[in-house]
Amino acid sequence: MSQTINLGTTFRGSKEGKIVEKQGIDREIGPTDVVISITHSGLCGTDLHQLKNDMVLGHEGVGIITQIGSQVKHRALGDRVGYGYVRGSCGICLDCLDGEDTSCRESVAYGAKDFDQASFADRIVIPEAFTHIIPDSLSLAEAAPLQCAGATVFGAIYEAGISSFDRVGVIGIGGLGHLAIQVVAAMGCETVVFSGTKSKEEEARKFGATEFHAVKENPNLKGIKPVDVLIVSTSGHPDYSLYFRVLSRRSKVVPLTVADEPLSVPTMTLLAKQVKVQGSYVARRAVHRRMLDFFGAHPKARPMIEVLPMTLDGLNTAASRLDKGDVRYRFVLESPRQKEEDLIQQAKSQQQK
Repeated sequence: MSQTINLGTTFRGSKEGKIVEKQGIDREIGPTDVVISITHSGLCGTDLHQLKNDMVLGHEGVGIITQIGSQVKHRALGDRVGYGYVRGSCGICLDCLDGEDTSCRESVAYGAKDFDQASFADRIVIPEAFTHIIPDSLSLAEAAPLQCAGATVFGAIYEAGISSFDRVGVIGIGGLGHLAIQVVAAMGCETVVFSGTKSKEEEARKFGATEFHAVKENPNLKGIKPVDVLIVSTSGHPDYSLYFRVLSRRSKVVPLTVADEPLSVPTMTLLAKQVKVQGSYVARRAVHRRMLDFFGAHPKARPMIEVLPMTLDGLNTAASRLDKGDVRYRFVLESPRQKEEDLIQQAKSQQQK
C-alpha cells in the first residue's frame, strides 16, 4: 500500500504575476522517495521569471527529512538535507551514466516539470538520490542559497578546471559574484574583481579579492595583469571587447549571465588569444556534493543573506525588492510553521516507535 502526504502550505505564481498562497496537493511517496519538511528557501532571479506561471515557486530549499519510502537506504529521518535545481532524471541515458544528470532529456528541472511542488512550501517529495546532506558547520539558512547560486558558481569553477595557480577575474558583485569571489579566494587563487564603481570595494576585499578595479575609473582597463579565467556574473552581458583585453593567452571565459540577447565577442581576439568561452549550467549531483563539502570546510566562505519569513507578505516583499536589486546579496525565506529543532525531535520520536 502506497503512502501519501499533503504538501501543506504552498506559494504559487499566477497569470496576474502575483504570488498566491494555496493548500498543497496530496503526493504519493515512492519506495525510494523522502519527504523534506522545508525550513528555509532562497529566492533566486529565476523565481521571478516564473511569477506568471501557475506553479509552486522556489528551488533553493533545505530542511529535515521527516518521512521515507520503504526502500530508502542512504537517508534517515532527521537528516538535514537540500536538493538541486534538477531533482530527478531517467538514470539510464548516456548523460546519466556519465554522471551528467543535469543534461538528461527527461530530467525533472524547476519550471519544466512537476509544477505542484517546489521549495516555497511546507513539504516536498523527491528521490533520496537527489538529496544532499548539509554539513553541520553550515546553518540551514546559509545552506539554502547554495542549492542553486552556490551550485551554479561552484559548478562553473569546477568544470573550468581552475587551480590555485590561476589568476581569476570576476565581473559583478551580486548574488552569484560574491560567492564566486569567496570560492576562488578560498582556493588560493589571485582574485581580481571588476565592478562599475568603488562602492563595493570594501565588501569585495572582505570576500577575498586581491585586486579591485572600478571600470568607470579605468574604462580601457590599462595596467592590469592578464587573467587566466574570467567569470561573468552580471545581470546582462558586459562589453566583451573591453574585457578580452585583460585575458591571457589560452584563457577561459565562463559566462553565468542569463540574458535574452546573443553573446557577442571580438572574433580576432578570440582567435589570436585562443580563448575558450565555456557555458555552464547548474552543478551535477557529484559536484553539488563537493560544493557543500567545500563550503562546510571553509567557514569564511558564506553567502551574505537577509532572512524574511516564508509568508505571503514576506515573499512579496522579497520578490519586489529583488526585482529592484535591493538586496545584498541573497534573500532567504524562513518557515514560521516548522522549525529545525522541532522537526529533528519529531523525527527522533518516529525512529523510536
